[in-house]
Amino acid sequence: MAAAPNLTLWGVGTSRTVRPHWALAELGLKYETYAIGPRTGETKTAEYTKLNPRQKVPLLQDGDFAIGESAAIVAYLSQTYSTPDKSLIPEEKQQYAKWLEWCFFIVTELDSTSLYVMRRHSANALGPIYGVAPEVVAKAGEYFREQLRHVEVALNDGRTFLMGDQFTSADILLTTCLEWAVAYGVGICDNAYPYLERIKKRPGYVRGTAANVPPAPGEPIRRPA
Repeated sequence: MAAAPNLTLWGVGTSRTVRPHWALAELGLKYETYAIGPRTGETKTAEYTKLNPRQKVPLLQDGDFAIGESAAIVAYLSQTYSTPDKSLIPEEKQQYAKWLEWCFFIVTELDSTSLYVMRRHSANALGPIYGVAPEVVAKAGEYFREQLRHVEVALNDGRTFLMGDQFTSADILLTTCLEWAVAYGVGICDNAYPYLERIKKRPGYVRGTAANVPPAPGEPIRRPA
């Protein structure tokens, strides 16, 4: 009998840290959490820097193996711990390729070149650190809405999830971006609203978002598995 996974997840409190928490919940995996956040100084300690020289969250430890970047963590968990009963990744080769296409599209076009640009240059977000740039924020919002048309077209056929009837980790990535866009007032396509409502009723979503809540003042950052 195979040993139980020895999983530790570092990071809470952001749209990116929630992704691995959610994937772990969907797969029914037990894990320990270190509830540290970005720009708190907690990622710059010697202990954490040794694990992740990039000094970013989230970070997943699986025994002696460590991996950062939220989409990469979710993909690793999907590949490593999906089962016939709980799978976050398509098995058929062409469907797998489409899954990859969606994942890459979401993290590049919707997240890093749109929403994160808005966060980085908004006056009420990271603008005081990286430079407030209202024109850049407005253009990034426009670009997000343009790219979201691909999601709108996909969901127009009445599919339940991005890949059809199967919930996959691509839905985790997309949902976090849609929620981010709603919070920023960017606006999302009409058929994304019922999609979001379906997704947010999933037990894995509920457990994952609860696990992503930052600790209260004085609460220990280490959360047992």
